[in-house]
Amino acid sequence: MLNIILIFMLQIILVPLLTLRIIFVVKNRTGMATGFGFLEALVYVFGLSIVLSGDQNIYEMLTYALGFGVGIYLGGLIENKLAIGYSNLAVNLINLNEELVETLRSQGFGVTIFEGKGRDGIRYHLQILTARNREDEVIAIIESYEPKAFIISYEPRKFRGGYLVKGMKKSLK
Repeated sequence: MLNIILIFMLQIILVPLLTLRIIFVVKNRTGMATGFGFLEALVYVFGLSIVLSGDQNIYEMLTYALGFGVGIYLGGLIENKLAIGYSNLAVNLINLNEELVETLRSQGFGVTIFEGKGRDGIRYHLQILTARNREDEVIAIIESYEPKAFIISYEPRKFRGGYLVKGMKKSLK
C-alpha cells in the first residue's frame, strides 16, 4: 500500500515538472527548462524503479497511470496560474468606442486601432498586446463596454519595440 501512495505522489510531482519544462522550452527559457528537466528525470527514474521492481503489481501500474493523468491536470492548473508570456488580443467592433479605448489605455494597455471594411460597412479592429496574466482583465474590460465584441487571443513568441517594451523598460528602472 505504501508503494501505491508513493507512486501516486511521485506522478503528481513528475507530470507538472514535465509540463513546466515543456512550457519553458517553448518560451525559450532554457535555463529554467534545464532545471525542471533535471528534477523531472530524478523523479521519473525513482518512480519507475518502484513500479518495475518486485512483482510488477497491476495496482501499482494503474496507480502510475492515474497519477500521470492527475499530474497533467495539475500541470495545466499551474501553467494557467503562472500565465507566462504575452497575449495579443484582436478585437473587432461595429462602432469605435473611444471610452473603451481610453479605459484600456488608462489601465496600462497599449491599443492600436485599425479601420476596415466589413461586409456590412466600416468595422474597427483593436490590437492589444498584454502580459498573459492580465488577459482576463483586458477581456473583462472589453466585455463590460462591448458585450458583442468579437475577440481572438493569440500568443506571440517574439516581438520587439512598441508600447509594451517601452513600459517594461520603465518598470525596470
